[in-house]
Amino acid sequence: MTLFPADDSFVRSLKGALPEAAFRLVEPRYLEEPRGRWTGVAGAVVAPDCVEDVATLISMANAAHVPVIPYGGGTGLVGGQLSPNAPAPVLLSLERMTKVRDIHASENVMIVEAGAILSDIHDAAAQQDRLFPLSIAAKGTARIGGLLATNAGGVNVLRYGNARDLCLGLEAVLPDGQIWRGLKRLRKDNTGYDLRNLLIGSEGTLGVITAAALRLVPQPAGEGTALLSVASPEAALSLLHMAQKLTGGGISAFELMHRQGLDFLKETLPDIRRPFDEPPEWMVLVETGLPDGLDPSTMLETLFEAGFEAGLVSDGIIAQSQAQRAELWDVREHIPEANRRIGSVSSHDISLPLGEVPGFIARGREVVAAIGEFRINCFGHLGDGNLHYNVFPPHGETRQDHQEARDRIKRAIHDLVHEMGGSVSAEHGIGRLKVDDLERYGDPTKLAAMRAIKAALDPHGIMNPGAVLRPI
Repeated sequence: MTLFPADDSFVRSLKGALPEAAFRLVEPRYLEEPRGRWTGVAGAVVAPDCVEDVATLISMANAAHVPVIPYGGGTGLVGGQLSPNAPAPVLLSLERMTKVRDIHASENVMIVEAGAILSDIHDAAAQQDRLFPLSIAAKGTARIGGLLATNAGGVNVLRYGNARDLCLGLEAVLPDGQIWRGLKRLRKDNTGYDLRNLLIGSEGTLGVITAAALRLVPQPAGEGTALLSVASPEAALSLLHMAQKLTGGGISAFELMHRQGLDFLKETLPDIRRPFDEPPEWMVLVETGLPDGLDPSTMLETLFEAGFEAGLVSDGIIAQSQAQRAELWDVREHIPEANRRIGSVSSHDISLPLGEVPGFIARGREVVAAIGEFRINCFGHLGDGNLHYNVFPPHGETRQDHQEARDRIKRAIHDLVHEMGGSVSAEHGIGRLKVDDLERYGDPTKLAAMRAIKAALDPHGIMNPGAVLRPI
């Protein structure tokens, strides 16, 4: 298929059809991504403020065979939000579509536009004594449309599920410009194919999400946080099972961290208070949310005692205030920024069956050591088997010194993940970074079905070309 750039002629036609306020300068911030691996191109940046204007733009792009890249908060880590190659696309920003359209507190439902920032959604839910459980480190900049488009995970998947599980309905514009008005507030709706779940996780390749009906939950009556030193990843997994049994499913987050992450914080972000003078080799950050009548601190103390008696836990900190809870979470949430400042040779967002996690960590260190002397920062959401397994140069060296090893490391880690029944993309998506990986490790029947769906809904291939699937 042949695509054409958003040239001056096409942009003039857009300006004749859309309000002047919708157009933005093509600034560098729209063309960069957090890891600095690519720089995008764009013929225009357009930020509509209503679904009808999005539909107009998509319809005109489809007729002219001009590519469109949907853009949320720009926080994606796999290059799905930019196009590094010509033809220059229209970058469709959702930054002006930020309204909370409605909150049905008695139904635990919120209707929001796709450009709403995640932390603002949290605040709007809290005003109704409700919780929107999706939470990630980039919550202050990530927008809900992009989070749904990538089926984001985050720290609370263990209890509440991925973005997919927290969405009841969508409003979206399909590649031909038609508006799908699917903002239903229903928990059950078996009326044919599920377009909602087709668009969630499609990374803007099948349409543009413009609004969503989100599932809220009641605020827990009490929340508690603890950082516990554990003997090993095996011990952490045993402690997870113990915690789930003890709380009756009340564990919201169970984050595994290695001391390398705290060492990186000390090196790059010294203002972040480190919880231990001498960090243990392995730690877990545990968060519980319990109903009225149950004390989270007492529950975590009981967990610590049981874990200590079982030889799983050797030390720990149980937060005694909201400020202490925030300090413990600051450690976890700043590890990605510390990683960025150090500069990884190769980063991996992977998932494994829970029982395979300890074995993978041990074998992963071996396969990396066979390639060279590297530092490994392994951390992530142990409760759902999602690890961020990042490989760094030795102290005093930079990732540029080891660029020739990047592909070898990535292949070795991903081969091991595949061998152990895992996924090479857990929560960040495929984007442009992992197109080759999807082809290498993906099931051929699934890939054929994905290509057929893409061809049926987007025959001209205008929607985020090059992301997820290689253009034909």
